[in-house]
Amino acid sequence: MTQIERKRLSDRLEISRVVTGLWQVADMERTGKPLDAVKAAGHLQAYADGGFSTFDMADHYGSAEIITGCLLQRYETTTRPIAFTKWCPPPGPMTADIVRAGVQNRLDRLGVARVDLLQFHWWSFEHPAWLDALHELAALRLEGVIGEIGVTNFNAAHLHLALADGVPILTNQVVCSLLDRRAAGPLAETCAKWGVHLLAYGTICGGFLSERWLDKPEPREVADWSKMKYQRFIGAIGGWDVYQDILKATARIADKHGVSITNVASRWVLELDHVAGVIIGIRPGENDHRADNEKLFSFTLDDEDHDQFEAAFATTGSIPGDCGDEYRKPPFLTASGDLSHHLSEIPSAFEIDTVPGRPNVRRALSGSKWEDIAGYCRARRIGDRILVSGTTATAGIDRVVARGDAGAQATYILDKIIGAVSALGGAVEDIVRTRIFLTNIADTPAVSAAHGRVFGVLKPANTLIAIDNLADDYLVEIEAEAIVTGS
Repeated sequence: MTQIERKRLSDRLEISRVVTGLWQVADMERTGKPLDAVKAAGHLQAYADGGFSTFDMADHYGSAEIITGCLLQRYETTTRPIAFTKWCPPPGPMTADIVRAGVQNRLDRLGVARVDLLQFHWWSFEHPAWLDALHELAALRLEGVIGEIGVTNFNAAHLHLALADGVPILTNQVVCSLLDRRAAGPLAETCAKWGVHLLAYGTICGGFLSERWLDKPEPREVADWSKMKYQRFIGAIGGWDVYQDILKATARIADKHGVSITNVASRWVLELDHVAGVIIGIRPGENDHRADNEKLFSFTLDDEDHDQFEAAFATTGSIPGDCGDEYRKPPFLTASGDLSHHLSEIPSAFEIDTVPGRPNVRRALSGSKWEDIAGYCRARRIGDRILVSGTTATAGIDRVVARGDAGAQATYILDKIIGAVSALGGAVEDIVRTRIFLTNIADTPAVSAAHGRVFGVLKPANTLIAIDNLADDYLVEIEAEAIVTGS
């Protein structure tokens, strides 16, 4: 029997490198009838006892947490399987009570006193409460309610920002596969700098990276949510024929090693730098992938294999943006497709009012104490024009974000600027000018990179100036102007 590889991520957490994913529980229950928790837990126990003793789920994966809780009760606390879960709150104020209640709900459903790895997902970085939530999770980690903190679908810039602001993030769960290689880019550099581990899902693209689809025509319809999502990925890289080229290369390598296509696809991801584990989903009670998953640890890819992959990759396009962007901006490569309606319903972090005596002039207020002291607003709209005040990396009333890191501060500032413009009816595409003030001209590359990630294609007019000083520990301040055109 092949030994299932394990990896120690911290003093608090050791995992099996194949993590059993339970997202398909939600798909199995979408008719409204929950699975039998005891029977489903028995299926999970077969995995755990076979060495696949780490499970991944979320608050919205149907009854996955309850099923896993039923499994955990069958073991002693010191020998039980490892359970990851995710908390995906709707954007809004993230007070200590709100965060604690969200975590407590995870504890109650799992029936444990401590979540081994609590992974946090946030829909829109334009609402700054995500950073408040992470700091509250860090406090709960110190209390022992959370073992370790992870995030899901964070891009490199916002992972860096959270780490620079002192949040002890251990993992980031992102899509990674032969079709989607974004995690080997800027995100890998951030992981290398901060010692963060990646947990990769989508490694077999909902089953598309398997023998079943080799030399087969593209399906007109697919039955489950996972395939709906990854069929969009196939379209994004160039279509069915391009995908088939990768699948054929994978099949040749699989034949050489005497393993399956899914083994090779997952092994390629597992061998990437900073990938701690690959998440392979199951449908409890319907199938059993243990024997095939064991083969992942029976071989390694050699130079000839990687050369074949590189040749196949050369014909493909790239998934747009950085990791996680598929949930936050077009082309929305998700199971349900376009999420713009969902994002438009996210509440603004700004209070909107009108100027006394001038009802057609609207203002956005962030709640900073300086807005009342100095008598200004975060942004002001007059007609189609939106003027955004000089903005610093300030969380809440007066907390300086990411002290000592100008690039991270710029990321936070630009999110706040875009949020203010959006609150007044504009969009990032409407921003026509930015002005950047730095206290140290040596920070130009880091701040320019942050600016370029947001405006690289849009290219507004821009000025960057080095000045003697800013208040407190602020290293950068940015102001902006937008003209709302609607097209």
